[in-house]
Amino acid sequence: MSKTSYSIAVLPGDGIGVEVIDATIDVLQALAPRIGRHFDFAKHPAGAQHYVDSGESLPESTLAACRAADAILFGAMGLPNVRQADGTEIIPQLDIRFALDLYAGVRPIRTFAGLPGPLADARAAQIDLVLVRESTEGLFHARGRGRIEGTGDEAAALDTMKITHKGTARICDFALKLARQRKARGKPGRVTNVDKANVFLSMAFWRQVFEERAKAFPDVATENAYVDAMALNLVMKPWAYDVLVTENMFGDILSDLIAALAGGMGMAPSADIGDDYALFQPAHGTAPDIAGQGIANPSATILSGAMMLDWLAARHGDSTLADGARAIEDALSSAFAKGIVRPREFGGSSGTADIVRAVVGGL
Repeated sequence: MSKTSYSIAVLPGDGIGVEVIDATIDVLQALAPRIGRHFDFAKHPAGAQHYVDSGESLPESTLAACRAADAILFGAMGLPNVRQADGTEIIPQLDIRFALDLYAGVRPIRTFAGLPGPLADARAAQIDLVLVRESTEGLFHARGRGRIEGTGDEAAALDTMKITHKGTARICDFALKLARQRKARGKPGRVTNVDKANVFLSMAFWRQVFEERAKAFPDVATENAYVDAMALNLVMKPWAYDVLVTENMFGDILSDLIAALAGGMGMAPSADIGDDYALFQPAHGTAPDIAGQGIANPSATILSGAMMLDWLAARHGDSTLADGARAIEDALSSAFAKGIVRPREFGGSSGTADIVRAVVGGL
């Protein structure tokens, strides 16, 4: 028998992270009795402001709570004026990724009827793709490990990209399995590997591993693309893609690009998934310039909550949670299509609470 109660570690973070997390909890709490499930939300401290207040950005107690929970719901962390001694921002989400081995950064993006996008082509309404980003290696592996050699005019800062066979194989397998699942739901079921194999040895090695793993999935169509050409094609014909898989830094950049196709970061949900743990968060930042005004678009976080339900459904064999995820997505989609709400970045006047009410009313 599947579980009926799920513990969720909540890390609201900084800026609008607190507001969009509260909005998502409201939606999930409204959904729970409708599907006969219970969510036990427990908030824990972390982030830039917590660093200012306490001297630590990710307490051990918070990390322990993340390990103990069924899933992690994460807001947004970091403030532009809070820096470490080396000049980099306080980014606890990276520490969590490495600590819990959350190697698959999953960034789905789709367009919604009723919301204008940047592309005039009618086919933009068909955008529905997922970028899968390797999240524990690549150039991000260099964070905290870089070095400066020499002095004066001879000084040079060095960051090393790390691409391993194991790390590449498991992220490629993740993307290939995802494409297979999408194919079963009527999607194209195709994986496009994105690299720079014509220039870097590390990327040629990445492509070699991708092609090796693709042989184990003969039912999944595959292709390769260079990252610069992919940046162009994602603007010219994003509807042509289904699942993209790429290295950490390339994925970081391209995930923001595809978010723009749907109207901005407020529409960009995401998940960081490993073999044992998973964290769900909006892809946007803390937006301190609008924090506390009640105008932040919570859609990305609400959609991340739906992703969390899908992951829990698969992990615990609880299809009711997947039904709940569809209910959230359908309610949000319907609210946009019917013009009930329109976020401010789309020229509307709907605030955070307006969007929550519309989704809850549509469940």
